[in-house]
Amino acid sequence: MGAVRMHEDELDIDVSVVGRLIAGQFPRWAGLPLRRLESSGTENAMFRLGADKVVRLPRHPRAVEAIAHELRWLPRLGPALPVAAPEALGRGEPGDGFPWPWAVYGWLDGRNPEPGALDEPALLAQDLAAYVTALRRVDASEGPPGYRGVPLAARDAFMREALAQLAGRVDTAAVTKAWEAALRAPEHTGPPVWAHGDLMAGNLLVEGGRLSAVIDYGTAGVGDPAVDLIAAWCLLPAAARGVFREAVGAGEAEWARARGWALSIAVIALPYYWDTNPPVAANSRHVLGEIAAETA
Repeated sequence: MGAVRMHEDELDIDVSVVGRLIAGQFPRWAGLPLRRLESSGTENAMFRLGADKVVRLPRHPRAVEAIAHELRWLPRLGPALPVAAPEALGRGEPGDGFPWPWAVYGWLDGRNPEPGALDEPALLAQDLAAYVTALRRVDASEGPPGYRGVPLAARDAFMREALAQLAGRVDTAAVTKAWEAALRAPEHTGPPVWAHGDLMAGNLLVEGGRLSAVIDYGTAGVGDPAVDLIAAWCLLPAAARGVFREAVGAGEAEWARARGWALSIAVIALPYYWDTNPPVAANSRHVLGEIAAETA
């Protein structure tokens, strides 16, 4: 997945480009080994630098703002969390043929968990709940609006468009029924709180079956925190889903909105990444299957 082109306006970023950026802006690291990382990530290209660093560069224009967003808010969020978060080691500027800001972070050990192949699903569910709960406790009074902290109704037009594109490829009638049920859930009426906004398997790291780090805070912000429960369907098996829900204390309305978020993210991504990002498309189909089994 490392160099697959997913967006029409995506840049070609290779080791030579990144090497020039490092040499020009961080010469103390210029002699370190540099290689592109295999990743199903859709927004950034990742390159390992030496043994303990990673370079993160936006792949297309819509991903540019997330770099500055992370660099601003991670110092506030990271220390409050029960697992590791990325630590910025340097902010890169446009140059040497690359037009946007970029960043160097400390390397975090671990691997992405795989749905259906979790070592300790119940313990991982508890770890995820502890992370979500800790993030919600961070002072949100000055936090930015969350990219996905909005009412589900804001997704409706995008859902209908994606469902039209998926006609004949998925059970659109069943998906539409599940989506409309989620839209009927009461909206969030409490104060805005922090949410990561993209707790997919690709943004989680595990060691020994336990959550060790959460990465990619480009969508983090304040609003309705229900979106952070999407891991219940994107990652956890049905047997661990209740453990997660109980530990995080989600009521009926929040759980229904969370299911709607998982559904909408999967459906909207699926036609876009059907051919260009097989892991993302596979996880979207996994979510549809989990929700179908749960709502049948």
